[in-house]
Amino acid sequence: MAKENSFDIVSKVDLSEVSNAINIAMKEIKNRFDFKGSKSNITLENDELVLISDDEFKLSQVKDVLFGKLIKREVPVKNIDYGKIESALGGTVRQRGKLVQGIDKDNAKKINTIIKDSKLKVKSQIQDDQIRVTGKNRDDLQQVISAIRAADLPIDVQFINFR
Repeated sequence: MAKENSFDIVSKVDLSEVSNAINIAMKEIKNRFDFKGSKSNITLENDELVLISDDEFKLSQVKDVLFGKLIKREVPVKNIDYGKIESALGGTVRQRGKLVQGIDKDNAKKINTIIKDSKLKVKSQIQDDQIRVTGKNRDDLQQVISAIRAADLPIDVQFINFR
C-alpha cells in the first residue's frame, strides 16, 4: 500500500519580524526631513498595528514606509486589515491595522474550491485555522501548491509540514 503524503496550508504573520520592521520604520521616520516636527508614530498592540500622524497625507506616507520595511522582512502585507481613519487627540489622525492570523472559514472554502477544481487525486480538510491536504502522489501535491499560489486570495498563505 502506498504511503500518504501531506502538507498544511497556513496563514501566519511573524510578530517578531513585524516588531523589527516597525523599529526600522520609526528610525527612518525620525530621520526623514519631511517628517521633522510631526507626531508620526507606529506601535504594535497585541495583534494590531496603530499608526498615528498629523494628517491623512502623512499617515499614508507612514504606511508606505512601513510597507517597505515589512516587505523587506518578508512579512505578508496582505494579512493586514486596516480600519477606517479616525481623528485622535492633539489634532492627529489614527488608523488601526489588524494582523490576520490563520485562515477564516470563507477563505478556507475558497481554497478547498480551488483544490477541488484542480481535479487532482488529493483530499483536503479544514482543521481550525489551517487546511491539511493529503494525497498519494507528491506531484499532485506540488500542482495543488502551484494552483493555490496562482489564485488571487485576499490573504497570504504558506505551505508547511510537507511530508
